[in-house]
Amino acid sequence: MSPDATFTALLLDQAEGPDGKPAYSSQVTELENSRLPEGDVTVSVEYSSLNYKDGMVLSGIGRLVSTYPHVPGIDLAGTVESSDHPDFAAGDKVVLTGYRVGEVWWGGYATRARVKGAWLVKLPDGLSTRQAMSVGTAGFTAMQALVALEQHGLTAGQPLLVTGASGGVGSSAVLWGSLAGHHVVASTGRPENAEELKALGAAEVIDRSEIAENPTRPLLSERWAGCIDAVGGDTLAHVLAEMMYKGSVAACGLAGGNTLPTTVIPFLLRGVNLLGIDSVMAPNAERVAVWGRVAQVVDADKLEALTTEVGLADLSALAPEILAGKVKGRTIVATQR
Repeated sequence: MSPDATFTALLLDQAEGPDGKPAYSSQVTELENSRLPEGDVTVSVEYSSLNYKDGMVLSGIGRLVSTYPHVPGIDLAGTVESSDHPDFAAGDKVVLTGYRVGEVWWGGYATRARVKGAWLVKLPDGLSTRQAMSVGTAGFTAMQALVALEQHGLTAGQPLLVTGASGGVGSSAVLWGSLAGHHVVASTGRPENAEELKALGAAEVIDRSEIAENPTRPLLSERWAGCIDAVGGDTLAHVLAEMMYKGSVAACGLAGGNTLPTTVIPFLLRGVNLLGIDSVMAPNAERVAVWGRVAQVVDADKLEALTTEVGLADLSALAPEILAGKVKGRTIVATQR
């Protein structure tokens, strides 16, 4: 790779606005390779994706980025260009999610990235880089959650609730749950998406209002053997009160709030498990296993059905849309188009 070669990136910058508060801007631009961060693997990025956290980064919410200018994008898939890491060689197809890439480290919204080989996973056979980003951080997290529920006793045919089912994590969870043989009940605030959720594999679709309020009693009628919850807040409190004996909830999101107004009663009287799902710093061995499970169960046609493709120039306009819950399914970013 020539030291004076360039790559294309979405570059995010911060300046002081007229009111004295930070103002954020982004543009697709050409950068010299010398701008890439230190790392032992250079990847030709083919696809990234748009996640809720990306919307936050692009909008300057949550102070996730401390140093500007910055290249966002919390996940990426592509081909290794060069490597000083013993586990990777030029030509390897790889995927990266987590490790605060796209936050404290330049990320996937570029045609080239330099990262640490310890963060990478080789793509399993049969999974393309495009499919890997159709899965992306959201789909990876959803599969992590499903695996955790199964490890805690969820078996095929039992009722599996998915909250926030129209979003990236939720729609992926519907797909994975149905492909694994579970009776998936999808909860959504967008009833117009009901048929699409059923096409992904949901056996039932319910309105989120059924489970949106903090319950007035610590226990309600038992409904769910497992739940993948991307909402949090009052919804999670309600779901905990409806869990079956020894049922488990995998908590992996906070779209409805980061508080949990509940009691210990579901845990003490029904033995309910509340499982925290962290996809950012998950160890490499777990990542390899989760991606292997994805490759095992993936349905290429159904995965494609929940996928929308955009380019780098489209991302700034989409950031407020995903934060407002108006982006459905998975949005992948073709970095080189």
